[in-house]
Amino acid sequence: MADSAHEKTSSVAEDPEVIGEREIGQDDRGQTNQDRVDMSRMGKVQELRRNYRPLSALAFTVILQGVWEVLLTATYQGLVDGGPAGLIWSFAWTWTGMTTVIFSLAEMASMAPTAGGQYHWVSEFAPPSIQKPLSYFTGWMSTLSWQAGTASGPFLVGTLIQASAVVMYPDSYEPTAWQGTLMVIAVTILVWALNIWGAKGMPLLQNIMLGVHVLGFIAIVAVFWALSPRASAQVTFLEFRNDGGWSTTGLSLMVGQISAIYACICSDSSAHMAEEIQDAGKTVPRAMVGAYLMNGVIGLVFIISYMFAVTDVPAALEDITGYPHMWVFGQAVSPGGVAALNTIPIVLIFAGTLTFNLSTSRQTWAFARDNGLPFSSWIAKVDKKLQVPVNSVTLTCVITILLSLINIGSDVAFNAIISLNVVSLMITYVCSIGCVLYRRVRHPELLPPCRWSLGRWGVAINAGGLLYSLHAFFWCFWPEGTPVTLESFNWASVMFVGVSALSLLDYVLRGRRHYSGPVVLVEGYKAQ
Repeated sequence: MADSAHEKTSSVAEDPEVIGEREIGQDDRGQTNQDRVDMSRMGKVQELRRNYRPLSALAFTVILQGVWEVLLTATYQGLVDGGPAGLIWSFAWTWTGMTTVIFSLAEMASMAPTAGGQYHWVSEFAPPSIQKPLSYFTGWMSTLSWQAGTASGPFLVGTLIQASAVVMYPDSYEPTAWQGTLMVIAVTILVWALNIWGAKGMPLLQNIMLGVHVLGFIAIVAVFWALSPRASAQVTFLEFRNDGGWSTTGLSLMVGQISAIYACICSDSSAHMAEEIQDAGKTVPRAMVGAYLMNGVIGLVFIISYMFAVTDVPAALEDITGYPHMWVFGQAVSPGGVAALNTIPIVLIFAGTLTFNLSTSRQTWAFARDNGLPFSSWIAKVDKKLQVPVNSVTLTCVITILLSLINIGSDVAFNAIISLNVVSLMITYVCSIGCVLYRRVRHPELLPPCRWSLGRWGVAINAGGLLYSLHAFFWCFWPEGTPVTLESFNWASVMFVGVSALSLLDYVLRGRRHYSGPVVLVEGYKAQ
């Protein structure tokens, strides 16, 4: 259980300036006694300041995952393969299946609350003979997944702004790739500045954005039900579409579920912030599970409301902006109202981009700290005054800007790179959950103690999480439809194989000599 001093102060308002300065049992970096115990067991030194408390940790995860925002803006493939009914039912089973994944990750985050996340858990729980190469591979996959996902946020913000401009000025404005890239660069520079010099204020900002997240959901759902024309329940829930040209509607539905999978990932984000969250061994898993359940309920209500308003699927898919939700908004309100409503997801996705960059930079920093990346000593450096991994934040933003430049020449190439986000993240889930399941079955006595445990349900939930992760991983490689063209080809397969080969090459040339795996620092490692 948490130490009594933490319990007595848990009701203090979320003010990052006072964390750890006057509360009993905390040092000047905001650590509780239990945080010190956990860091000592893992052989880690506290370098970052623990600014986040339970509410801000929950808000951080809710905003980054942004389920209803993703369902609003990134469900094109689901509408093509499955239609409104397919999106509703695929979200329901995806959310159910991913629950076992999230519960498994949450327990590991309680056992080992470290910014490294999946690659650390693989190193600690895998069979000793394979922990080093497998954790190295997992670290690369996690790093590249989060870096690719970070690049997608500013791109989405930029194209949503362009979509609003198209609606307001349909006769005079024509969006171009270079304009979108300039918006990505502008958003990324702002994110860079805020995440370095505004780091102390981030918990408060996350709390505010949590309120905006809920209020924005209410506002848009109210428009759907009060002002939008609606399809019948029969059409919305029971008529599935196969506009991708697949041999059967069932296959089309399986391919279209990628939209729901994309909406349900990234609850592990708070695990990568574990070294900045107070009482992390308890707060992180609660934030992961709480955010997932909250977003799941909101997401289900939202997707049903949204799909009722999609009365003409082909017209929505062919909207001039490229975003079906803009067509739906246009059926309910004036062009000015469409732009105003579209501002809500723009603001929230920008907030999600801030948190995504934070999580990505911390995961990258942690992997570099364990010598998993080239130039690790530079990437892992922490600014002692700001208590922020400035170099990792900077590197993450530079990667985003470089990837956005590709979009000027080819949006196909850019989309190929960011397709790494889902598929690479899924393989890290497979590896980490598979390893903890192995340890739980073969050597349960070696599992570290934790304050958020699956108990006697551990084997069943881990097995369910492993199977669902493999299921999602398989379907992530399928194209949107047939016949396959250069534009519709799913480049995730090519990118995944290429990145896997790159990580293997780096391991052979550098990693096997410099990387040992974080488990070698864990208490009791030599006794295992």
